[in-house]
Amino acid sequence: MIKPNEVVKTITPKSLTVIKGHVFKKIVLLCRLMARYVLRIAYKGTNYHGWQSQLTGTTVQEVLEAELSKVLRTKTPVMGCGRTDAGVHATNFILHFTYESELPDRFLFRLNRMLPADIAVYEAFEVTDQFHARFSATYRKYIYKTTLVKNPFEENETVFLFQEPDLAKMNAGCEVLLKHTDFASFCKRGADNKTTLCDLMLAQWVVNGDNLEFHVQANRFLRNMVRALVGTLLEVGYGKIDLEQLEEIIQDKSRSSSGKSVAAKGLYLSEIGYNWNEYRK
Repeated sequence: MIKPNEVVKTITPKSLTVIKGHVFKKIVLLCRLMARYVLRIAYKGTNYHGWQSQLTGTTVQEVLEAELSKVLRTKTPVMGCGRTDAGVHATNFILHFTYESELPDRFLFRLNRMLPADIAVYEAFEVTDQFHARFSATYRKYIYKTTLVKNPFEENETVFLFQEPDLAKMNAGCEVLLKHTDFASFCKRGADNKTTLCDLMLAQWVVNGDNLEFHVQANRFLRNMVRALVGTLLEVGYGKIDLEQLEEIIQDKSRSSSGKSVAAKGLYLSEIGYNWNEYRK
């Protein structure tokens, strides 16, 4: 029998039957304390129907949660920094999850060994409970990769351009985009966005070897926005629309006014910004 002021060092089924009231509640609360962890991952999206779990098609989240749960020996749902569509890649993707104790030994090695070759986990660290992979992000950056030299070994990683666009014209188009905040004309029809306002911080075409890349950064992006921007800017580069017409497209706030959405395989989520000093333990 446990006395009123006795300290219980080992909790057993027998001792739990005699611990009552607020003492028992405190023990249950301590047992339920969870730590929050961040994973920094990368994935090649060719074989997946995007990041987020869904009823049809294999997703990155589905595969990662299954293997993570095996390593931790408990069902472990994760929260990603955002969604990527089918075929879209990520070189720097952030997610968080909660776990009841410290991560097991050789955690990264064991998880990477179980994951398929097209998903890699680079880093794992603990954060405060206030951190949220999606809502704590201050910016997101995407890169869209096109190439002027056909390469059969990068068929699913870049988009081959049969005609070279005018780089100067496309960057002039980027300057037009940077003057605006409403990108309704580049949002997929029927998307569930509460607002079409985005703070665009960077929009630029750069030459990288044989590749011609579009770099874009903003506090948030609309559904299909980057691919619609690329398609429209390529039309500027091919002389199909001029800067005045681009301005009209933006003002029109209609998806039917902008250019065709380009293929998903050239798009990469490349960077997510956080105030790590505020969250990292």
